[in-house]
Amino acid sequence: MNDILLAVLGFFSVLVIFVLMAGFRWPATRAMPVAFMIVLALAFFVWGIYPEYIFAAGINGMVIAIEILLIVLGALALLFTLHQSGAIAAINRGFTGISPDKRVQAIIICWFFGSFIEGAAGFGTPAALTAPLLLSLGFPALAAVMVALIANSTAVSFGAVGTPTHIGVATSLDVQSVHQTLEGQHMSLDYLVQQTAAWTAVQHILPALVVPLLMTVLLTRFFGEKKSIREGLQIWPFALFAALCFIAPYVLVAVLLGPEFPSIFGGLIGLLIIIPTTKAGFLMPKKHWNFPEKERWDASWKGSIAVDKKTNDKQMPLLKAWMPYIAIALLLVLTRIDLLPLGEWLKSVTLETSNLFDTNISINFEPLHNPGILPFMLIALLCVPAYRMGKKQVKMAWYETFKRIKGPAVALIFAVPMVRLMMQSGNNPDELASMPIAMARSISSVFQSAWPLVSPLMGALGTFITGSNSVSNMLFGFFQYSVAEQTDISRTIIVSLQNAGGALGNMVAVHNIIAACATVGLTGVEGILLKRNAIPSMILVLLAGLTGLILTYFVVPGLF
Repeated sequence: MNDILLAVLGFFSVLVIFVLMAGFRWPATRAMPVAFMIVLALAFFVWGIYPEYIFAAGINGMVIAIEILLIVLGALALLFTLHQSGAIAAINRGFTGISPDKRVQAIIICWFFGSFIEGAAGFGTPAALTAPLLLSLGFPALAAVMVALIANSTAVSFGAVGTPTHIGVATSLDVQSVHQTLEGQHMSLDYLVQQTAAWTAVQHILPALVVPLLMTVLLTRFFGEKKSIREGLQIWPFALFAALCFIAPYVLVAVLLGPEFPSIFGGLIGLLIIIPTTKAGFLMPKKHWNFPEKERWDASWKGSIAVDKKTNDKQMPLLKAWMPYIAIALLLVLTRIDLLPLGEWLKSVTLETSNLFDTNISINFEPLHNPGILPFMLIALLCVPAYRMGKKQVKMAWYETFKRIKGPAVALIFAVPMVRLMMQSGNNPDELASMPIAMARSISSVFQSAWPLVSPLMGALGTFITGSNSVSNMLFGFFQYSVAEQTDISRTIIVSLQNAGGALGNMVAVHNIIAACATVGLTGVEGILLKRNAIPSMILVLLAGLTGLILTYFVVPGLF
């Protein structure tokens, strides 16, 4: 069987996901099981994969899915615990008096606070948290969701304590052929993932510099009284300063500390800079911008959720409300710095097995080093006595947590084994190329040396289809690596472009749009948001691609 036919069959499994989720609007909970069964059938009947590899890949994928779900579970438990305790209400209150300009409010809340929440929790929580906050500040529901989704882009590559990178990328490249190549280069997979994190952050610089300005331009163009792009552009000095306040620590942390911290510290340090400077009037526009009177709002702008001006924070001190997040940032740093022994102590508790079913597939699960357990769940439990929460509040927090985890659980339990099966499909008696390799060979012959320009688009497409940058990286990471190998260009840069592109496609992921709309009571406007957010998404993807071209051929042409 030739590579072209194999590639067509490989792309078919990806196309099925696209058609079911984007065309028929199936949720991931329905689309992923169907896609898994198709990949299983192809692997067994077409590729003829050895049965032991099917079982090993499936179990390996299940363990990875559980590892991701623990992070999501811990992040949601903390978020809903803070919500029930009143800490989130106190944090929201802290944003209300910074500036009356709606453009400024959108940037501070969505770009900084949203990015911090992305780094700490990920998986759709930033837009679900910031959109209702904007609604309470007088934003139309449609505008609130639009800017919340656009802002939730750069931070996504390192969301949920770096899950898209240190699990998504690492999982996709954890195959024997990659390990053999790395050994020949005297490198390890961990080192490649660290390098991928650093170059991902670098390739986000140019797109990130324009994200806040794109937010304000689209805000004034679609929701301003004058429908003016110029009113959005007028705030460019502040928007550029805001971009720099986030991206500078973001890149520095990615290079020095790795994938767990860039979004957390980029958002936190950025907030510490932007709030006092904004209050002092630095780079503030002379004329404040606001929406038209509510009586003149279009019907599509309004959601069904009324704003409750009362808060249940009982005037909780702002520092006390932020303490759980500060503690999490501190614990993550202390357990991830190689010079300290804490990380090794946590890693010493390991569940592992080698050569599963006599294959080269291994399982290595470190429960205490999983951020979902420590620090997220630990801090969530400590918040109960610290905030003097009642049994009803705790029960409600965990009820909401398990309610929200159901959807991601079903999707990931099928998606991750599916991806692992695609990657292991090369283990067959006829020595057929695996699905990703076959796809890479066919597509590399078309784009050849121009692939860095296309690479982030593939990442964005993966996130658009699956609703997750982590799953996009698992789906296309090894494919991107293989294309780079086939075209003899930097594999590190191309995999980094996949990671960056996946983040920039987050704002058009149908799953994220629907979830964010639900938080403000919007229905039937998903198409409007998809069309509008596609504009900034494609601009940012193009900027990432141009950055990749320059890095590949002019800056670091010899990089692995």
